[in-house]
Amino acid sequence: MQQFTYILGIESSCDDTSASVICDGKVLSNVIANQEVHAKYGGVVPELASRAHQQNIVPVVQQALIQANISKNQLSAIAFTNGPGLMGSLLVGTSFAKSLALGLNIPLIDVNHMQAHILAHFIKNDDAKIPPFPFICLTISGGHTQIVKVTDEFSMEILGETIDDAVGEAFDKSAKILGLPYPGGPFIDKYAQLGNPKAFAFSKPQVADLNFSFSGLKTAILYFLQKEQQKNPHFIDENLNDICASIQFTIIEILMDKLKKAVKQTGIKHIAIAGGVSANSEIRKRLQNAEKYLGWTTYIPKFEYTTDNAAMIAITGYLKYLKNDYAEISTAVKARLKVTE
Repeated sequence: MQQFTYILGIESSCDDTSASVICDGKVLSNVIANQEVHAKYGGVVPELASRAHQQNIVPVVQQALIQANISKNQLSAIAFTNGPGLMGSLLVGTSFAKSLALGLNIPLIDVNHMQAHILAHFIKNDDAKIPPFPFICLTISGGHTQIVKVTDEFSMEILGETIDDAVGEAFDKSAKILGLPYPGGPFIDKYAQLGNPKAFAFSKPQVADLNFSFSGLKTAILYFLQKEQQKNPHFIDENLNDICASIQFTIIEILMDKLKKAVKQTGIKHIAIAGGVSANSEIRKRLQNAEKYLGWTTYIPKFEYTTDNAAMIAITGYLKYLKNDYAEISTAVKARLKVTE
């Protein structure tokens, strides 16, 4: 009789409560409960996030098991996010995972959230293109912007990272200046489709090596809009599509310039993207063009595996399970955790 490996993944690092069941690397369920409460505050409120996780975690896990059509007694192990993230949010998922693993007497697996974003590329599906080692991954999200060299599943090296703000924050803060709802990145992407990316020029920051900086760009956008609105109070409304297209073009240019530099330095032409901002249509388009014009092989995750989700936690848990790499029940959450840890 064939023995299947079922891994339950639990993700609660920020404001999404998610549970996923993976069977031998294939996703059977990936349930996400979003928290709408933060929109009116223009950002995630940690205390409200942890309270919402407490309300959501039991029904989300239950739904993941129902969709996977298995019982909790069939689970081989439980994987959970132990960092980085909001301390209160992490504690909810960790406490639940520990309790369930103890109750079922099965292994507990701690997962680095940033590693999981990268390893989402190893989820098996019919059209999956899995990157070979070594490859370069651009991890781009609301909290991180990094270029990572991936030598094997758990051997990673940061080649470059932001020295101030993350790229997702640059998108969201720019959107806030424009009066767009939170989170603003998807709205900039939406309006940019209708605009001229060369309508307005924003200078790109000069940062050494493979590092990034976005704080200066945010300030430049703010001053530009203030200046134009003094001349024309309706400037944003009349030029919204062009402004969004120009902001997006500049940000993606910064990312692509550094990626080209990383390829030149390492000689590695297998390029993956990961994290919430990898859902952006322009970065996806530019990477697809790089296959044609730069000779790269690019790996772009499915939309459902870009933002925070438990399938990426479960696949990382599965890869650690194969190595018998389990966590102690006393393991602690880490609000700050590097992708290399």
